[in-house]
Amino acid sequence: MWRDAPACYGPHKTLYNRFVRWSRAAVFDRIFQALAAESTATKTVMIDSTHLKAHRTAASLLKKGGFRAASDAPGTG
Repeated sequence: MWRDAPACYGPHKTLYNRFVRWSRAAVFDRIFQALAAESTATKTVMIDSTHLKAHRTAASLLKKGGFRAASDAPGTG
């Protein structure tokens, strides 16, 4: 949701309008082409756009003891 973006990026409506405008102007296509041109890989190059959605209350589970913090996990070495 655009409303969930950090306030430092501006109003959510502005973000949406900018995204639409940049998409129509192929700005993202040029960014990906530039990134691909910088690559020295000769086979397959992939850009991961994984998006995970969590309920808004999921962040409070750590505070309530629902999950251990990553730093509390047992070490491997």
